[in-house]
Parts: sequence; C-alpha cells; structure tokens
Amino acid sequence: MAILNVNPTRMEMKRLQQRLKTATRGHKLLKDKTDEMIRRFITLAEENKRLRKETEKDLAKALSSFTLARSQTDARIVEEAILMPGRTVKLSCHKRKVMGIDVPAIDINDSGGELYPYSFLSVTGQLDDSVRGLNAVLFKLIKLAETEKTCNMLADEIEKNKRRVNALEYVMIPQLEETIKYIMMKLDENERSTIIRLIKVKSLINSDKA
Repeated sequence: MAILNVNPTRMEMKRLQQRLKTATRGHKLLKDKTDEMIRRFITLAEENKRLRKETEKDLAKALSSFTLARSQTDARIVEEAILMPGRTVKLSCHKRKVMGIDVPAIDINDSGGELYPYSFLSVTGQLDDSVRGLNAVLFKLIKLAETEKTCNMLADEIEKNKRRVNALEYVMIPQLEETIKYIMMKLDENERSTIIRLIKVKSLINSDKA
C-alpha cells in the first residue's frame, strides 16, 4: 500500500490520525446504512415479486373474460359498449423518502363514476367480469410500477454505497494507517539520532574537561 506524500512531523501525524478517526467512523456509519438498505430492498423486492405475480394472474383472467365476451357477442357491440369510459382515474406523482433517497409515490384519485358504462342487456356477463377485473388490475399495476421503481433506485444507491465502503475499507483507511506508521517510524529515527548526537556532544565536552 503506497503511503501519502506528507512531511513526517508530529503535527502532520495528528492531522492524519484525526482523518483516520473520521474515515473509520464514516465507514461504520456507511456500512450500517448500506446493510439497512439491503434489508429494506429485500423486503421491497419480495413485495414486488408477490404484486407482480398477482397482477399477471388477474390480468390474464380479465383478458380471458374479455376474449370470451368477444366470442359470444358481436365485436362491434363490445367495442361500442366500452368506447366511453364511465369513470376517470387521475394520478399525481410526488416524492417520499426511503433511507434518505427520494423515491416516487403515486396517489390515485378515483372519480367513483359508473364502472359499467353500457346496458347489461346488450352484452354478456363475461364482459362485466373483464371490466371489473381490469379495473382492479389497474390499481395493482400502478402500485407495481411504484414498487419496482423504488427497488431499482434502492439497488443503484446500494451499489454506490458499496463502492464508497470498499474505497474507505481497502484504500483510504489502510493508506492513512500506513502513512501514520511511516511518520511514527521517522519520528522515532529522528529522536534516536538526536539522542545519539547529544551523547556524542556530552562525551566531547567531558573529554575536553579532562
């Protein structure tokens, strides 16, 4: 490990020791935060998996009902029946904090209008099932999109934090430790050299007196 290019003085050593203390504390905090992020990510990923499975199942069921309705009713009648929506759903997106990260949060405003904007006499029950199923799937799809985006953003942040933790653990902290050891070694050498010089000077003084 290469050491930092510094002057081997006590003042410099104290400065580096303070940097080492700060880096060590920062490493622990960042690692703890990353571990907590990973736990949150696993929880969200499991929820996302469950929600995706439910959504795909419900969507397949709704589409199956719609296909059956089209096979039992004239296609033009089915298209006219669903041409004009009976209700309006408005979405508003804002941000919320998850482990210090701004992630999207989607609010749903359902107008609460008529779910079936057609006459029940002109269509079969399969179309009712399809419309009801697709209405329920819509809300799950929105929640799925929100959860999936949050998972992706958390995964990106975890990766960034891992790189920072590794940089501190394997580069900065060892480099600071090695540099401090080098300065201490140099200071010890200087101290021994000073003692030896003092001994020689004292010896010369004593010999002159003799």
